[in-house]
Amino acid sequence: MATILSPSALLSATAAAAAVVPKPPQSPVPHMIKFQPTNIIPAAPTKLKPPQTNNLTAAAAAAAVIVSISSPPPYSIAAAAADSQISPYHVYYGTAASAANYGGYGGNSSKKDSAEYIYEVPDGWKERLVSKVEKGTNGTDSEFYNPKKRSEKEYLTFLAGFRQLAPKDVVLNNLALSDVGLQDLIASADKLTSEERKDDDNGGQVYYEYEIDGAAGRAHSLISVTCANNKLYAHFVNAPAPEWDKDQDMLRHLHQSFKTVNGSYN
Repeated sequence: MATILSPSALLSATAAAAAVVPKPPQSPVPHMIKFQPTNIIPAAPTKLKPPQTNNLTAAAAAAAVIVSISSPPPYSIAAAAADSQISPYHVYYGTAASAANYGGYGGNSSKKDSAEYIYEVPDGWKERLVSKVEKGTNGTDSEFYNPKKRSEKEYLTFLAGFRQLAPKDVVLNNLALSDVGLQDLIASADKLTSEERKDDDNGGQVYYEYEIDGAAGRAHSLISVTCANNKLYAHFVNAPAPEWDKDQDMLRHLHQSFKTVNGSYN
């Protein structure tokens, strides 16, 4: 027999059914989440790879080389410029060979190995070829000159058969006998000085030093004379007055660079 439910009972049943239906889970608000450290499983430690020092070092070195080649620092440029000024001279090795041996000793002989004297020459100066006749008459063995002013020059003469120096005035007069230019310079000199110098590094070898100041702005001359190897050597540095005023320090350096050597020069 069918049971007739009253409307109130039907509503109660529907409400009860609705009450037992589970609600979908509510996603918690992100800032409300609380972490429980005790429930977190620690991750396995990750091994860190060591930095590739070799590759990095090689790359850095290569970069440094590229930078140094492409754009050198100002200090390197300044240092290079300074180095270029250290020695603006080169050494000349003179053999003082007789006119009979003009042109050298032949073979593979080196002038450095057979040098009897040396002096320094400014870079850029030109060597004048000395003729065999000139070598035989006044004993000129070598000569260099400034191509911008040929009268600014240095040269050396030698005479064989001298074992020692005579008095200073006698030596200078003897040199002038075979040098007309020196005769004129001495005759018209405003000032002429002479002194004796000893080379303690070469057994106390004696050098006579002369300085001649020509009259009225004429040439200035520095002369150094010594005896060795049974020869008399005279080294001359000459310059007109304008060049002397401009290049005096350089010309005095050339004058002081002359010396004789015993045997081969090392």
